[in-house]
Amino acid sequence: MRKLLLLVGVAALLAACGGPRSSKPSLEVIAALPPAPAGPMVDETPSRWFVELSGGAVSDGISLQSIQAQHAAFRQAAQAAGVKILFAYTQLFNGFAVEVPGKNRKLLYTLPGVEGIYPIGTYKLPPREAANPDLASAITQTGADIAQNDLGLTGRGVKVGIIDSGIDLEHPAFAGRIVDGYDFVGDAYDASDPARSTPVPDPNPDDCDGHGTHVAGIVGGKDSQITGVAPGVQFGAYKVFGCEGSTSDDVILAALERAETAGMDVVNMSLGSPFGWSVLGKAITKMVKRGTVVVASAGNNGNLGLFATGDPAATEGVLSVASFDNIAVNAQKAVVNATGAPLGYLVLGGAEAPPTSGISAEVVWVGRGCNVDALLANPSGKVALMERGACTFNEKYQRAVAAGAVGVIIHNNAPGLFAGGGVVGVAGKFGISISQADGLALRALSTPTTLTWTPDTTLVSNPTGNLISSFSSWGLSQDLKFKPDLGAPGGLIRSAVPLEQGGYAILSGTSMSAPHVAGAVALLLEGNPAFWGPQKPSEVRKYLQNTAMPKLFALAPSSGLPETSYRQGAGMIDIVAAVQNRVTVTPSAISFAEKAGAHTERLVLKNRSNVPLIYKPVHLPGPSAFGSIYSPSFAIAPATVNFSHTQITVPARGEAVLTVTITPPAGLPSKGLFGGYVLLQPVGAGIMMNVPYVGMQGGYQAVQILTPASAGFPLLGRLNAAGTGYDILPSGGTFTLQGNDVPVILAHFEHGAQAYEMVILNAATNTPIHPKFNRADYGEYLPRNSSANGFFAIAWDGTRITKYAREDIYGNKIPVPSEFQAVPNGQYKLQIRVLKPTGRMSNPADWESWTSPVITIARP
Repeated sequence: MRKLLLLVGVAALLAACGGPRSSKPSLEVIAALPPAPAGPMVDETPSRWFVELSGGAVSDGISLQSIQAQHAAFRQAAQAAGVKILFAYTQLFNGFAVEVPGKNRKLLYTLPGVEGIYPIGTYKLPPREAANPDLASAITQTGADIAQNDLGLTGRGVKVGIIDSGIDLEHPAFAGRIVDGYDFVGDAYDASDPARSTPVPDPNPDDCDGHGTHVAGIVGGKDSQITGVAPGVQFGAYKVFGCEGSTSDDVILAALERAETAGMDVVNMSLGSPFGWSVLGKAITKMVKRGTVVVASAGNNGNLGLFATGDPAATEGVLSVASFDNIAVNAQKAVVNATGAPLGYLVLGGAEAPPTSGISAEVVWVGRGCNVDALLANPSGKVALMERGACTFNEKYQRAVAAGAVGVIIHNNAPGLFAGGGVVGVAGKFGISISQADGLALRALSTPTTLTWTPDTTLVSNPTGNLISSFSSWGLSQDLKFKPDLGAPGGLIRSAVPLEQGGYAILSGTSMSAPHVAGAVALLLEGNPAFWGPQKPSEVRKYLQNTAMPKLFALAPSSGLPETSYRQGAGMIDIVAAVQNRVTVTPSAISFAEKAGAHTERLVLKNRSNVPLIYKPVHLPGPSAFGSIYSPSFAIAPATVNFSHTQITVPARGEAVLTVTITPPAGLPSKGLFGGYVLLQPVGAGIMMNVPYVGMQGGYQAVQILTPASAGFPLLGRLNAAGTGYDILPSGGTFTLQGNDVPVILAHFEHGAQAYEMVILNAATNTPIHPKFNRADYGEYLPRNSSANGFFAIAWDGTRITKYAREDIYGNKIPVPSEFQAVPNGQYKLQIRVLKPTGRMSNPADWESWTSPVITIARP
């Protein structure tokens, strides 16, 4: 029955999409992503860096003794240079994490053995949301309940490492199953607070935040209150967050090395940084190649536009997980006394809860309730009913309380319940949220009403269930890889939290969908022992992506179109189908965003069963995105897909090849993203399979990195006298190079840059000052800025690189500087050059550049 419903759902999507469309479609806009606030101009230049040393790590076959000798030489030189060392690495990465101001970054290149320098990103845990949904309903969305009850799978024998805020070691949901752990930071740690950013590690990974316990509960918690996806797994608890605040790449890398050494089969990382593109990926890639399945959340930055899937989820080989909303919410129950109807509600985060018995004051409708609005009724001594939108929940709550309200009810402005937060509660004044339908029903009453409070709960259907969550980040990755890979329930999930916090609570986010997939991986590994070994991650990816199924487009579900492949990946995972399927399709996803024009792909179908299986290929197109990457519009502009076979037979224990040719939409503007799904419908026996695809109109050559954004970037400036901002110098300037009197280039990156360099030009001739040693700076893997007003500040200290320590990496010529020399006083220009995400260094067309006005160096 479940399979039949799945096939019916996909058939409905296909029917909604109709037959073949015109080769030159008009752009019928069906939805748009509202722009996130641009905010003030923000300097996003990092101050912490990974330093990679030459020669490789232990995982590359290098002896620990030789690496330690190399480290000793670096430590001595770094200490003499005043560089602060934060962490040392040997297993997956040979190098250090260090702290040095961005303007002094070049100093690191002069230290012995340096091969590369990369910025360190930071990660914050999502805020708590006040709701009480049910993990039991979430596991039905992916078939975990059937895998447990009918197939007898629990994840037994699989070890899952949780890199997070730790796990409550006393919680009954994990009794006797935490087999390894370590606290890398201490309770007080916060990477974003200089006063608390120094880790104080200890052996006890007990969770004082709650996020890690919640994640572990979804993976495999088991007690009288909850049952996770894989309740038979063992855990590794690796604490990288303190009780509050953020963590950073350097701490996470230390945890990865511990998980690798401890032999974790699966590692879950419910954390991420938008637009990430860091060296952390190198270490994770090594783990994956050695047989560890790494699962990471795609990110909770759905409001920040395209290309926001961050590290570590953007790393090749990592299973990047999008979030779908839960189908049901377990809400508190009240009764509307005028009608006797039940009223499901959630407590606003930060506000007091209503009592569990008694009768409320009269409910009055006061309107939107923002400070700029007139109140439509006097709420003094009454319960103020308001509508969500236009201002914060706290502003509405405070406005009503200041007017004398004894409680506040905010109804949704869209279908369904919502979990609001951020309220600064006032003693004795409750605050709750209700659905749009219930709010409109209260407003429509012809007579006043009160509410009767009860201690009961009621299961409320969520109208956005099975749609991608509004917070789930959009792909692609910075280097145009197919991301995210797939999805699972992550919106409104109830799981375990530390006992001192009540034992069980709600969190929402891709943080919650990733552990669902980590648990699914454990079930899949238990059900398929042949997957074990170095091939494990690639086999797991194929089986999960091949059997995942796309859901409706969340921004316009009535359109009948599927969600974009660059937001849901292959779609919602189906654990039962993944375990039972005996056919795989390689590749399991297609991305050709780096190239322009039509693309042809060979899909290899491999049958591991003893009977031949027949499939019919069908194209399911998704919406196309165009316009601003921060607030794109979405249109019905499908690609054209042609197949080599209308029907294909895969012999028993054999293979067959289906050739697919995808032609971009004719009417889509340059840089537009398009995508869809190649569905393989079984003819007779078999399981529906799916291969998602994504492309970019014009390919990576259409990508522009250096854009003016909202402030006319790039710009030449200098730090102002107060040290709080930059004075812009459009006509050039004179600099003494004393203190803060140095030229600074302010550049906005619309997309990530594979590399950048700062070239010094003779101002009179506009030519480099030296045929080879003309660079002032060089860097790799810079992410895009997070907003239209974000920028990187690149300072020049008046020196040029005079020796390169490395000439060849990854097959490209890359100049890693090791020695510098001051240029004479005089007039110069700085040329900023950036390499496109998938470009080649040797191809001039793959670079963008900008040249500054004249810079006069006048040292005293």
